[in-house]
Amino acid sequence: MRERRSNQARVAFLGGSGLYEMEGLSRVREVKPETPFGEPSDAIILGEMEGVEVAFLPRHGRGHRFTPAEIPARANIYALKTLGVERVISVNAVGSLKEDVHPLDLVVPDQIIDRTRQRASTFFGEGIVVHVSFADPFCPDLSARVAATARETRARVHEGGTAVVMEGPAFSTRAESFLYRSWGASVIGMTVLPEAKLAREAEMCYASLSCVTDYDCWRQTEESVTVEMVVANLLKNVATSKEILRGLVTQLQGQRQCACATALQNAIITSRDAIPGATKERLKHLISKYVA
Repeated sequence: MRERRSNQARVAFLGGSGLYEMEGLSRVREVKPETPFGEPSDAIILGEMEGVEVAFLPRHGRGHRFTPAEIPARANIYALKTLGVERVISVNAVGSLKEDVHPLDLVVPDQIIDRTRQRASTFFGEGIVVHVSFADPFCPDLSARVAATARETRARVHEGGTAVVMEGPAFSTRAESFLYRSWGASVIGMTVLPEAKLAREAEMCYASLSCVTDYDCWRQTEESVTVEMVVANLLKNVATSKEILRGLVTQLQGQRQCACATALQNAIITSRDAIPGATKERLKHLISKYVA
C-alpha cells in the first residue's frame, strides 16, 4: 500500500535568480495551494532533505517569468503558511555597496532600507488594522544559523549589514549607488521586500542569504553591472547556496524561541467584534490564534 505523505513542512527555501530547483530531495511532490491573494509564483516543491520535510519555491517562477515587482509575494508567503512553514530562508542576488564586500561573497543582512514603490506589503486592511514590529526585520536566531552554516563552506561570509531593496527592474543610477553608500548600506537587491514584512505578519522567521554578484555601479574602476555579469557570478554561487541549505535543515527542528512566533499577539489594533466575518475567513491561516 502506497504511503501517504502530508503536505506540510516547517522549513521553506525561496530561490532567487539562478536557483530554480533544489536537488537532493526525496519523496518529491508538487502542491499549489489556493490563497486569497491569487496563485504563488509556481508550484511549491515538497520533499525530504536530510530527513526533514522542506518546501521550495522559486520566487520568479521556473524560467524566470516574474520581474521583482510582479512577484506575487503575498500569495507566496500565504501559501507557505498554509503548509505549516515556520522558517523561511531567502536566497537572493545583490550588488555590493562596500569595497570589502566582494563579488561571490555571501551576506546575511540584519537591516533593510525600503526603496520599493509599487508592491503590496501587507496582508491586512479591509476591516482589520495590524501594526507589526519591524525594528529588526530579519529573525536574529535564523540569521545567525544561516551565517554559521555559510562559514562552514568555502565562501567569504559577512554577518550583518544593511540591505537596500530597490524597485527595479532597471539597475541603479550611479548617483543612487553613491547615495546608498553614503547611508552605510552593504548591499542592494530587489526581492527581500515585501517578503520580510509579509513573513513577519505571518509569524514566520525570515532570513536572507544574499549572494553578491557585482559592485553595482559606484565602483568606477569596475565595469558597470550588467545582466551577463550578474548571471555569471550568481551561477557560481548557486552550488554554495545549495550546500548551505542542506547543512541548515537539520538545525531547524526545535521549537522557536524568537519573537517572530508571536508577532501578531499585540499587533492587531482593530476590535475583534469590528472585524468583518469575510475578512476573518479570508485571513484565517494568519489570525485564527487571536481572532475567533
